[in-house]
Amino acid sequence: MKKGILLATFLISLWLVSIGLIDSEGIPPDGKKLALKYCQSCHLFTEPALLDKKTWVNSVLPNMGMRLGIKSMVAPLQERAPEEEKILKAWNIYPETPLMSKTEWKQIVDYFEQEAPDELPAQKTTLPLADQLPQFKAYSATLADHQYPQTTLIKFDPATLHFFIGDAHHELFITNHRFQLINRANIKSPATDIDFPRNKAPRLLSIGSIAPSDQAQGQLLSLDGDPNALNIQELARPIQFAAGDLNEDGKEDIVVCSFGNNRGKLAWYESADTSKEHVLSALPGSRRVEIKDFNGDQKNDLMVLRSQAYEAISIFYNRGKGQFEEKIVLQFPPVYGSSYFELADFNRDGFQDILLTNGDNWDYSAILKPYHGVRVYLNDGRDNFKAAFFYPLYGCSKAMARDFDNDGDIDIAAISFYADLEKPAQSFIYLSNEGNLLFKAFSTPEAALGKWLTMEAGDFDKDGDVDIVLGSYFHTVGEVTKLIVQGVSTFPQLLVLYNQQNQK
Repeated sequence: MKKGILLATFLISLWLVSIGLIDSEGIPPDGKKLALKYCQSCHLFTEPALLDKKTWVNSVLPNMGMRLGIKSMVAPLQERAPEEEKILKAWNIYPETPLMSKTEWKQIVDYFEQEAPDELPAQKTTLPLADQLPQFKAYSATLADHQYPQTTLIKFDPATLHFFIGDAHHELFITNHRFQLINRANIKSPATDIDFPRNKAPRLLSIGSIAPSDQAQGQLLSLDGDPNALNIQELARPIQFAAGDLNEDGKEDIVVCSFGNNRGKLAWYESADTSKEHVLSALPGSRRVEIKDFNGDQKNDLMVLRSQAYEAISIFYNRGKGQFEEKIVLQFPPVYGSSYFELADFNRDGFQDILLTNGDNWDYSAILKPYHGVRVYLNDGRDNFKAAFFYPLYGCSKAMARDFDNDGDIDIAAISFYADLEKPAQSFIYLSNEGNLLFKAFSTPEAALGKWLTMEAGDFDKDGDVDIVLGSYFHTVGEVTKLIVQGVSTFPQLLVLYNQQNQK
């Protein structure tokens, strides 16, 4: 009897496939086709297997539906500030008129629900992880007496041996290399970047709003207070900036990565003049830019990391006279959470390779993801990049490429802001390069003392090796409570890892 039912079911399935009502995998073809059509209109297609069923159905798809005009249980503009609501309506982020029928939308939802796994697999690594960090000696420091730390910036000025440290309480701290306070100032909004031009005052970038917002309240200012100096206002949640001559006129130009939210901006300002703004992209998610001549034509090009829905690394080749041509060299699905990159020559072939982290999890799919981690992509010499190394690390937010052990090759220090809080010590990982991209992995118990959003590296104590400092940021008291459950009792603002390599 059972065999007969199975045979009948099989024959019916073959018939349904033959007439096109389902495909060979049992999925209504329109569901998959519609998903490909509408999802790829905004970003790289996200395979159902990248998230679990619950996250797709309860979080990601409802958000996608609202952007297609599909009504949800939650009003998209609910609890928005009036200024924010006005912007979103003007941009038509949440259309009043549906862009598809309810039947089509249901087919898309059914496709993802059927194909997605019940849960994602756990991360796996072939590298054993040592739980001690013998090369470094850890110290903690706290500069402000707040309920819990919210550090947004750490930058080291090697010329003065000063640290500039910003936090979410709109404060900027300046310390010496021993983290003794020199100055403390209130600023308009949390600091996200700073640079130290020669013979000029530092230039400070402030985000405006840490929370997702489309209001342009960020700014880039010179710290000398000169109104005629650098002063760029109304930036959309700027994250980072860089300076260099982009139009061969001998003057310094400024590139700003404005992350934004639904929209953002990647723009450069000719001679740092706000009246000479050149917008390279209005997409949201610009996180980091490096200025470098990538093709050897003696002109400064730009390598840019973009996240949000449009995750990619692009090179903007300088074609002269301020004109740029974009080439996407790496692209990722929007759930990858690309967070940071640096350039380094890992295989010593003379070409700049990419060190990339992905683990930004402040979105509609805040779950542990096995594909989060540290990645190295090797350059073939023609700016084509091939994956060569991956270290899985939940919620990885930043990695820095330095020769920490002075053996001639590039090591990696990585932090995880969205770490597995049941294993908080793994929120910092040191990868010692043993040669040919073969690494040994180390952590330290002191890493459990915080949620590390920021990291800086440099020779802080002038002993000839590279030290590290981490800055902690807690969104809520609830995150602190989770660490208390794990046995953590102190929550310093900073964790300093002094390199002992030259003390041996």
